[in-house]
Amino acid sequence: MSRVSHLLNRQLQVWRHVRTPDGGGGWTQAWTQVSTTRARISQPSARERVVADASQAQLTHVIYTPDGADIRRGDELRLGARVFEVLATYEPSEPGTYLRVNCEERQPT
Repeated sequence: MSRVSHLLNRQLQVWRHVRTPDGGGGWTQAWTQVSTTRARISQPSARERVVADASQAQLTHVIYTPDGADIRRGDELRLGARVFEVLATYEPSEPGTYLRVNCEERQPT
């Protein structure tokens, strides 16, 4: 068990945009829930926001998940009506600790 497991106090759904053949030579695209994961949702620091602004990213939340969670750029993490779009994922300098996920929260439509 990771040293940070006790800090992961939320259960998030991981959704991915999946393409499937439609049988007529084309594709159908839809959001599909691929897993759930424990997580901790945090606010980025002012410095992190400045760096994100410089690269024209809208970093609103930093989410920490267990190491090895299958989360990719472009996925959505959902908590009830809240939707977080994954901008990037990073492993810490000490492998096997956690996965850091930079996200932008989108307002529900």
